[in-house]
Amino acid sequence: VELVESGGGLVQAGGSLRLSCQASGGSVNTIAWYRQTPGTERDLVAGISSYGRKKYADSVKGRFTISRDNTRTKSTVSLLMNNLKPEDTAVYYCAHTDDSGSFFLGWGQGTQVTVSS
Repeated sequence: VELVESGGGLVQAGGSLRLSCQASGGSVNTIAWYRQTPGTERDLVAGISSYGRKKYADSVKGRFTISRDNTRTKSTVSLLMNNLKPEDTAVYYCAHTDDSGSFFLGWGQGTQVTVSS
């Protein structure tokens, strides 16, 4: 499965951005967004399973919304990020995992999100 990310950029605090991850080329299970800052590990931001179950990190609940659109040939997962804070600044990665979230099957190339104060 190939993952292609789009979106990201620079926004002021309180603003919004939308990230998209297009997954194609095979059976798509859970798609999740992770983020990473220099010197830290990648942390889960939000994920959505193949049957629509969603989960969010506590730090983004109420501000971020993940959604999924499936067609016969691809799945597109969007992450709408509202009320962005400077601490949301990171490189965001799209990940393909099994539906238990235990096995990573692939990563996107990453996209920078910068929130200015």
